Amino acid sequence: MTDRYDRDRSDVRYDNEAAGGGSFVMGLLTGTVLGAGLGMLFAPKSGNELRNQITEQAGSLANNAQEGYRRATETANEWADKGRDAVDRAADKGRGMVDRARDAVARGTDEASRYAREAAEGATSTASGGSSYGSGPGSTPGSSSRS
Repeated sequence: MTDRYDRDRSDVRYDNEAAGGGSFVMGLLTGTVLGAGLGMLFAPKSGNELRNQITEQAGSLANNAQEGYRRATETANEWADKGRDAVDRAADKGRGMVDRARDAVARGTDEASRYAREAAEGATSTASGGSSYGSGPGSTPGSSSRS
C-alpha cells in the first residue's frame, strides 16, 4: 500500500516539476531584476549617481529588448519565407499532377472515341453487306452473315 502511495506521489511531483519549468525561469528572472533594483536603491550613492545608473540600466534593457525583438522578427520572417516556399513547391507539384491527370483523361477520351468510331464503322460496313465473312464482332468461324 505504501509503495503505491509513494509511486502516485512521485508521479504527481514529476508532473508538477515538468509543468513548472517555465514558471521557475520566470521567477528567477523576476527575482534577479528585483534584487538588482533593490541593491541599487540601498547602495550608498548620491541621488545623482543613482539616477544616472538607473538611466543607463534602463537604456541597456531597452537596447536588449529591441535586439531581441529584431531577432525574433528576423526568425519569424525566415520561417514565414520557408513556409511560403514549401507551399509554393506543393502547389507546383499539385499543378503538375493535375496536368498529368488531365492529359491521361484526354488520351483515354481520344482512345474511347476512336474505338467507338471504329466499332461504328465496322458495324456499318457489316450491315451494308460488305465482305465481312466471319470477321464481324460476335461472329464465329464457320458462320455466315449472308442470307
